[in-house]
This record gives sequence, C-alpha cells and structure tokens, in this order.
Amino acid sequence: MMIFEWIVGVLFGAVLLAGLARRLGAPYPVFLALGGIGLAFVPAVPNLVLDPELALALFLAPVLLDAGYDTSVRDLRTHWRPIAGLAFGAVVATTAAVAVVVKGLVPDMPWAACIVLGAVVAPPDAVAALSVLRQVSLPHRLTTILRGESLLNDAGSLLIYRLGVMAAVTGSFSLTETVPILIGEILGSLVIGPVLALIYSAAMRPVADTPSIIVLQFVAAFAIWMGAEAFHLSGVLTVVTFAITAARIAPGRTPPRTRIVSYAVWDTAVFVLNVLAFVLIGLQIGPILERLTRAQQISYALVGAAVFLTVVVVRLAWVLPAAHLARLGADEAETRDRGLSAGIAVSWAGMRGIVTIATALALPEGAPAFPYRDLIVLTAFCVIIGTLTIQGLTLRLLLSRLGLEDNDPVGREVGHGRTEAFRAALKTLEDAEDAPSRALCEEFRIALEQAEARDTGFAAEALPADAARRRAIEAARDRVLALRRTGEIGDDAYYVLEEEFDWAELNATPRAET
Repeated sequence: MMIFEWIVGVLFGAVLLAGLARRLGAPYPVFLALGGIGLAFVPAVPNLVLDPELALALFLAPVLLDAGYDTSVRDLRTHWRPIAGLAFGAVVATTAAVAVVVKGLVPDMPWAACIVLGAVVAPPDAVAALSVLRQVSLPHRLTTILRGESLLNDAGSLLIYRLGVMAAVTGSFSLTETVPILIGEILGSLVIGPVLALIYSAAMRPVADTPSIIVLQFVAAFAIWMGAEAFHLSGVLTVVTFAITAARIAPGRTPPRTRIVSYAVWDTAVFVLNVLAFVLIGLQIGPILERLTRAQQISYALVGAAVFLTVVVVRLAWVLPAAHLARLGADEAETRDRGLSAGIAVSWAGMRGIVTIATALALPEGAPAFPYRDLIVLTAFCVIIGTLTIQGLTLRLLLSRLGLEDNDPVGREVGHGRTEAFRAALKTLEDAEDAPSRALCEEFRIALEQAEARDTGFAAEALPADAARRRAIEAARDRVLALRRTGEIGDDAYYVLEEEFDWAELNATPRAET
C-alpha cells in the first residue's frame, strides 16, 4: 500500500511541477529532474528498483513509437545529412571523448565501462528541447533536424552501449566477429519493421473498439521491441521503422474518434513514463551516496561535472563547424536557418533525458554488478541535471537573443492544403439541391473567396460560420444543462447530448474569432 501511495503522490507532484514549468515557459523535464533530486534526500522513501532488462523496453519502446509516428519521411530525406551527422557522428564523438576523459580521471575504470558511460550520456532527448521550441519561432529546418536526431541517435548510442556492456561483462570483444553481426541486425531491423507494420495494419482492420485499438497499440510497441531483442535485432530501428510505416497507412483506416482519443492517451503515457524515469533514477541516488565515503562523493561529483562539460563542448565543436560549412553552400534565402546562430541553437538544445535514464537503469546490478555502476548512474544523473537546468532554462532566452526567424513553411503548406480541401469539398456539393447542402456549399464558397482575396491565396483556419456555430453550441449546452438541473432530462440523456455538442464544437476551429 505504501508504494501505491507514493506513486499517487509522485504523479500529483509531477502534474504540479509540469504546470509550474508551463507558467515559467520552461521544459517540464527540468522540473521533473529537480523533483528527482528532492526524492533522493527524502527520508523513508521506498526502495523501488526496476528490473534492468525491463528498463529499456518500458521507457524507450512507447516513446520511440510515439516519436516515429509523428516523423516526416520527406523531412528526413531532405535533411538527412545534418540529421545523420548528429545522430551518429556526434554520438560517436561524444562517446569517445567522454570515455577518454573518464579514463583519465578514473584510471582503474575499464575501457569498456568508460565507453558505456559515454554511450549513456551521448544521445540528447528531444522532449525537453521541443517543449521550449514550441514557444519560440525557430526555423522549421532546425526543428526538423532536432526531431530527426532524437529519433535516430538512440540507435547509434544503444549499439555502442550494448557492445560496451558485452565487453565489460565477458571481458572480450572481437571487432571482426561483431561488425558483420551488427550489419545484419541493422539491415534486418530496417526490413522487419515495415513488414510488421503492414501485418499489424491488416490485422487491425476488424478491430473497431477504441479502447481495444489503443491497448493493442501499446501491446505492439512492447511486443515489437521484445521480439526484436529476442532475435538480436535493433529494437530502436525496428520500432521506429514500424511506426513510420504504420503512420503512412493508418490515416485512411483509423476512425476520427479513435485518432483523437489515441493522441491524448499517448501524450499522457509519454508524460507518465518521463515522470517514472526521473523518479526511479532519483531514488537510486540516495542509496548510492550512502554507499560512498565523503572523498568518493567529491570524486564522483567532479567526474560528473567533467562529463557534463565534455558533452556540451563536444556538441558545440561538432555542430558549429558543420553549420558554417552548410552556410557556405546555401543561397541567400537559406542563410536565416544556417550559420553561427543556427549552430548555437542546435548545440544548446542538446539536453539529456529519458534515454540516458533508461540506459543507466538498465545496467546490471547485484552480484556481480556492472563495473563502476554507481559512478555511471550518478554521472548520468549529473549530466541530465546539468543539461536540463543550465541549457533547458536558458534555451528560450538564447533563442530570442539569436533572432532566428521562421518563414513558416508548415503554415504555408497547411494553408495551401486547406484551400485545396475546401475546393474539393465544394466540388462535391455544387450539384446538390437540398437546402442543407446548399447552405454548406455557400459556406465553402465564401471561404474560397476570402482565400483568393488574400495575398497568399490560402484559406483561413476558420470557416465563415465557425464563430456563429460556437455561439449556438454554447447556448445549446446551457439550455440542456438547465434541463438537467430541473430534472426534465436525466444524466444518461445529458451525457449523450454533451458528447454530441463536444464533437460539434471540435468541428468549429478555435481561432475563428481572432
């Protein structure tokens, strides 16, 4: 019962911290990390320890599937060079630099364990960065690069991580034997992921119940990850390619009601997973500090600070020259999202988060424990705290000072798509004779006339009657609520009508009056 009470309390506290983060315009993982620090020093905290084999599947599979589903294949293809450079090149460079620094500070630490630590702290997490980027006008190209990096860098870091763990545990490593196996794993994952998406989509056609569909989405995420790991494939690449392929198939087959509910559930699930991850790593810090002497605490803290500085400096050193080279090959219209300012923005958005936590928690413990596991977990936590607090809390101010502007390519594409959608809808109604169809036809005709009067020729977000439609729905709600209060209709009837009004209001775009 005590553990359940703690979980309820932690979730409530996380909601309060997330609300505070929104009010301050800061990424909510910053406050979750600070909350994790607080838990480390709270007395009588229950000792919650996650099975290391479960950590990666629990935290990474759903997060990667959610991110992969929202990924644009076109944007990945367009910006593949900077994305690949960050997702793989920067990860390798960071891992190597951290391993060298840690080996210099802790000479007795095996090279394999040093490399594992480097792989743990190498991949940035986009959850924190994107929560800030939504509040500022950052060029779409840079946002796309950060999204693509966060989606693919996990594959490179986990690959190095697993090799390091294997070498540390077995005490041996053969590059000539490992490389062919790794190539087979990567190619197999790139093939199996899309195939599984096709099979999953076909199998889901008979399922029409929304709760069942959402539950099966989570089942698919975990099952694909565990299956890939069981067959020695890359869980990251398999889940990501599955999600990207499924996202191309699902829109024409998923009912709108299911899609809206599913998005809300997945947003909540990702938030809860971030909360649990920060709580679990925070709960491990207290016991680790208790096991260390005062001198060891100081030594480990210095290692954590050195590793934090290393990951920040390496990212700057990797991104800024690449940004300069990109600007040399760009035309005048492209220089706004390239060059030094763009490079600084991308560099400073390299906060660490749930991936670093998951890989640190996944290290074997007990007897025999992974060599220097306490140091790795504590250092990973220091890097997370450092990047989230120092970079996360200053990123928004930095971006405003850099003066990067966005020409809103997504907004222009949305406007173009909306105009074409209205035109197609109008075409289907032009020959209708009934009064409701003629009224709707007139509404689309007015919307297109307003679009043609604009310089861009794009339709506005709201239909002409949306403001009036919302006022009418609000009046209808008030009247039905009054009927419920007086007892003229019961609660069951009220809830049916309430849902009808909810869906009707969702059809009226919220910006109609602005």
